Amino acid sequence: MIYTCYEMIADCRAGRPEGWRFFVSSYVPVIRKLLARYRPGEPSDLEPVLTALHRSESALFQSLDPAPERWFVAQVRQKVLEQLTPAAPAATIDLETISAALEPLTLVEKQVAWLETMLYSPAETGVLLRMAPTTAEKIRGKAAELIRGKVDSWSRNILPENGRALGIEAAAAGGADCLPPKTFLDMLDGRATWQGRGELERHVTRCWHCIDHFCRLVEVTELLRGNKPLSDGEASPYWELLGVGPAKPPAWKRWLAGRSG
Repeated sequence: MIYTCYEMIADCRAGRPEGWRFFVSSYVPVIRKLLARYRPGEPSDLEPVLTALHRSESALFQSLDPAPERWFVAQVRQKVLEQLTPAAPAATIDLETISAALEPLTLVEKQVAWLETMLYSPAETGVLLRMAPTTAEKIRGKAAELIRGKVDSWSRNILPENGRALGIEAAAAGGADCLPPKTFLDMLDGRATWQGRGELERHVTRCWHCIDHFCRLVEVTELLRGNKPLSDGEASPYWELLGVGPAKPPAWKRWLAGRSG
């Protein structure tokens, strides 16, 4: 019997331990990757982040359609980042300035620039967007020059240093015409029609909320690729932290154990 992400969401929302056991086993490895990226060089203290996610179940564990896992993990990502305090940037920049500076860029070029705010290197960006790292590096240089012409104070790391603040601003900037997750997932999975692809590109090119949305789903797709769940032994300390404990063996196994005793 396959236990789905839909069922996990429902069980976590209802406070059932089987949902939380599945959440820990399946998604703690993803949370570790997120902490390693967005808090590099610092101790990866997972327990307070996991406890905070457990407290936020009313907001986090909602029914998600049409492809719940990737969008659910994208929401987990946002909750993990809420627990992190970024260092103060050497130079600040806001989304309005980014939008004006990078207006001449294509959709793909804007994605390359936005992935820099998410701390992805040119090589990593190349993997995510299926392009050569040298191409990503050239696009970043082009974006940097456009930004430098729009700000009074500039540093080469202005995008990554302001990434968290820009991400919050972009996430809050959505409008009624913003596209649903299915549109982005169809694009990523190769199911988009030419008409759907054209609609997405026309909207996303001018909407940083949706560029952020798209980049987060690209990131999550890569995070989940080859994700290996924790063993029961690895998951047990986190189950105990959340007060759910290990699963009880089936009744027939308990019966056999009693007979053998």
